[in-house]
Amino acid sequence: MAAALLFIAALMAASYTSSEAVQPKASFEDNFSIMWSEDHFKTSEDGQIWYLSLDKETGCGFQTKQSYRFGWFSMKLKLVGGDSAGVVTAYYMCTENGAGPTRDELDFEFLGNRTGEPYLIQTNIYKNGTGNREMRHMLWFDPTEEYHTYSILWNNHQIVFFVDKVPVRVHKNNGEANNFFPNEKPMYLFSSIWNADDWATRGGLEKTDWKKAPFVSSYKDFSVEACQWEDPYPECVSTTTKNWWDQYDAWHLSDEQKMDFAWVQRNLVIYDYCKDTERFPTLPVECSLSPWD
Repeated sequence: MAAALLFIAALMAASYTSSEAVQPKASFEDNFSIMWSEDHFKTSEDGQIWYLSLDKETGCGFQTKQSYRFGWFSMKLKLVGGDSAGVVTAYYMCTENGAGPTRDELDFEFLGNRTGEPYLIQTNIYKNGTGNREMRHMLWFDPTEEYHTYSILWNNHQIVFFVDKVPVRVHKNNGEANNFFPNEKPMYLFSSIWNADDWATRGGLEKTDWKKAPFVSSYKDFSVEACQWEDPYPECVSTTTKNWWDQYDAWHLSDEQKMDFAWVQRNLVIYDYCKDTERFPTLPVECSLSPWD
């Protein structure tokens, strides 16, 4: 069964044609700055691979120098191998550095596990400081063995989370003023590695084994095609259709992407807040919006 799923996933990834432009290689310093613990950050000799490490003292994180409003954001990651229980690698977009009370945020969180147990990915979406829109997925591969591509498409019509260009989550806008779709504030892109053994693995039952430290996540091939924010009123303060990520075809999943998304829904979803009627007796309004439209 696992082999069949891997074969199907490989076919799906191959079938997706990206509009991502081929860009010259950039150094880390071209796009990013370290948020904290610079001594826990390293690069390869050619500067094209970046390593964040976590030990008992601290983790590490970086962020883009620029903020953006709408676009395509992509990075290749290889996650902590072996026993990674309690370790979280976060890869996300946010309006600010820090968990401010009115922030907008788009999250990938990779939840480590005991050796041999699969990684889970958790996604979440915040609007004006309110999240509680968690989804959790399994992956169809081991994210610690090779680099895999994690991307976000963000425009005024939808937010799509991609893994190896397979859409795993779709969050639609309804075209009206609302409290669930972040579309007004520019965001930076961040990544960090940190200890979250109070909740990340089996609800906090599995603790970080510091004898296995340092825990290292690695990154390469950052790609951004987006509207760079410029104060006070950049061109992207209102939507345009000058770029592929803001044109009609990017407002909806393609037919091929719908097939991929359906496969993910059937096989990989562990938790979906829109189906948690115990937590939400009245489901949030965005749960009524179809990802297929």
